[in-house]
Amino acid sequence: MSSQSDQGSVRAASEGVIRPPGAPSPLGATWTPEGLNLAVRAPSADLIEACLFLNGEEVRVPLEARSHGVHHGFLPGVGLGTAYGLRAHGPWRPDESLRFNPAKLLIDPYSRAVHGDVTWSDVLMPGTAADPRVPDTRDSAGSVPRSIVVSDDFEWGDDQAPATSWGDTVVYEMHVKGFTARHPSVPDELRGTYAGLAHPAAVEHLLSLGVSAIELLPVHQSITEPPLLSRGVKNYWGYSTLGFFAPHGAYAADRRPGAQVAEFKAMVKAMHAAGLEVILDVVYNHTSEGGPDGPSLMFRGLGERDHYKLAPHSGSYVDTTGCGNTLDVGDLDVLRLVLDSLRYWVTEMHVDGFRFDLATALTRERMDVDERSPFLAAVHQDPVLRQVKLIAEPWDVGPGGYRLGMFGSPWAEWNDAYRDDVRTFWRGGGGHREPPAEMGWRLTGSQDVFHGRSPAASVNFLTAHDGFTMRDLVSYDSKHNEANGEDNRDGTDNNRSWNHGIEGETDDPAIRAARLRTMRALKATLLLSTGTPMIVMGDEMGRTQGGNNNPYNQDNEISWLDWDLEPWQSDLLRWTTTLLNVRRAHPTLRQTEFFDGRPASDGRPADLAWLRPDGTPMTDGDWHDGSTDMLVMALSGELFTRDEHGHPLRDAAFLVVLNRSEVDVPLTLPSTPHGTAYRRLVDTSLERPESEGPTAATGDSVAIASRCVALFRVE
Repeated sequence: MSSQSDQGSVRAASEGVIRPPGAPSPLGATWTPEGLNLAVRAPSADLIEACLFLNGEEVRVPLEARSHGVHHGFLPGVGLGTAYGLRAHGPWRPDESLRFNPAKLLIDPYSRAVHGDVTWSDVLMPGTAADPRVPDTRDSAGSVPRSIVVSDDFEWGDDQAPATSWGDTVVYEMHVKGFTARHPSVPDELRGTYAGLAHPAAVEHLLSLGVSAIELLPVHQSITEPPLLSRGVKNYWGYSTLGFFAPHGAYAADRRPGAQVAEFKAMVKAMHAAGLEVILDVVYNHTSEGGPDGPSLMFRGLGERDHYKLAPHSGSYVDTTGCGNTLDVGDLDVLRLVLDSLRYWVTEMHVDGFRFDLATALTRERMDVDERSPFLAAVHQDPVLRQVKLIAEPWDVGPGGYRLGMFGSPWAEWNDAYRDDVRTFWRGGGGHREPPAEMGWRLTGSQDVFHGRSPAASVNFLTAHDGFTMRDLVSYDSKHNEANGEDNRDGTDNNRSWNHGIEGETDDPAIRAARLRTMRALKATLLLSTGTPMIVMGDEMGRTQGGNNNPYNQDNEISWLDWDLEPWQSDLLRWTTTLLNVRRAHPTLRQTEFFDGRPASDGRPADLAWLRPDGTPMTDGDWHDGSTDMLVMALSGELFTRDEHGHPLRDAAFLVVLNRSEVDVPLTLPSTPHGTAYRRLVDTSLERPESEGPTAATGDSVAIASRCVALFRVE
């Protein structure tokens, strides 16, 4: 905090004795030993006041200099750790989306740290409860968190990003708190925090599992909305951002104001030391302020029409996010905010990539999706951002918002077509089977979607934070979201799940065995498919959410990972590790280019062939026949790289076999120029994996067990 003499300098500045103009860039609070430069973009405001909280007293300093819509000033004597906020003076014209009200304390949009929680009441609203068109004159400072002055200094030492290639990437989606909240080897005081995630016991699990990157659900400062608080729950996932530069303070073990910044950096450093990348799930499509009847916490108080997307004629809010507002990233100054934030997390916080929530919303110009939007163009040419991993959730809830395959290089995309088609293939019950027509595309990188790019552009997933866990996918036909307090109306009904005959948990040994069999087959399908696989926290050990497919507000045992494993869970964990080891050992299973499917001109066999169980080629009729229960994928082992002499490199040749039938099916092992025998490396009909399976000669008939995946390597 500021010393007594420093506070005197600050007070002098507020009283007009010293008012250095400072600089309009960089935006936000930039600290030096001499003081603080503060720059705030608010082009429609008449005046911005910096509000410094010194020894419990608020000192207001007007930022009297103005440059191209940026209000700025230099505040001598302001020390690190100082709490501050903003007050904005300007026109009150609600019909024009201008609600300037200096009685409302605001968060600096460029805050590097935020301390405290929002205390909800109508004092946060810019207008009165009786008539929102009349400004509310009550001071909201007692209900608003504080921005904190922090330094970027940190001892990074020899920190080096792993820079894992896309072809070698395996993503592990996780929640900072949920991962260690119940971890028995993490000290109590560190559980559920950045420091807990960096603990050796937590890191060891990730390393032993064999993933290459963690993808953290939102860690930007976020809040819980009043409707959730009224039901006694919280916004657990964090998709309600209050600060695009600030790591969420509640995830820090060290609760001193601003300490979360260094603790987050230490976590990233620990992950890098272990060879793991850190990817952030980021929410730039909307903010926590909600619709036009929401609170004045940040952008609304700084000029909502300068930050949010409004309909061109009516001036009403455009909501393509389902959250009340949409950030207007088509505005070049708002775009600057987003890019500044992204670069900050890369250059100062050392993260390795981003997954963009509802990414289509960021590409809208006025109302329409624009494949050449300023956002995509800016990211594409940015020398920092184009070097990190970029993953789009390629949809929003607006018109024409589903855009899987739109984002182009260098983006990867969440492939929900993979999720849906693989779930449909393995779903049983009902006495019918869907034709496997789409499975050929899904197993080989979805070239039908990502043509002209790379299989790595397809982030293959079967489960995500949003939806059933894998255990629940095989245990429930319907969602069970009663705990959320929305009468089970929330969450999707399109689960493509199968409870195997009994809804929910059961002691029936036959049902339990069948569910485990399907889970193993699903895991093997995911990890033997071409593309970038994503595993959800806990799926490796059979985590359940009790059938809740939307636990966004369940900050409790429903969402937290339970580390007390039953024997079957330990077996499932071994299966996940084994499959990842097989994938990592064989480049054939993680191709970086799409398969061609045709013999080479020099007589080499096709890199990919689809066979029937008798060893003959599949026909178009087979793909569109619901009775086709077995897929046999023959991979030649031809790689898309060459040695120093220009000769093509090869890995082993493989057969990947998927049998969704309820009975065992004989498979004739096809002849191959690469060897005379096959060794079975994977057989998911087994409760636990074998280190090396048996061999069989080409031409032999081997049994493929019901509802399983088998992997054969040519010997």
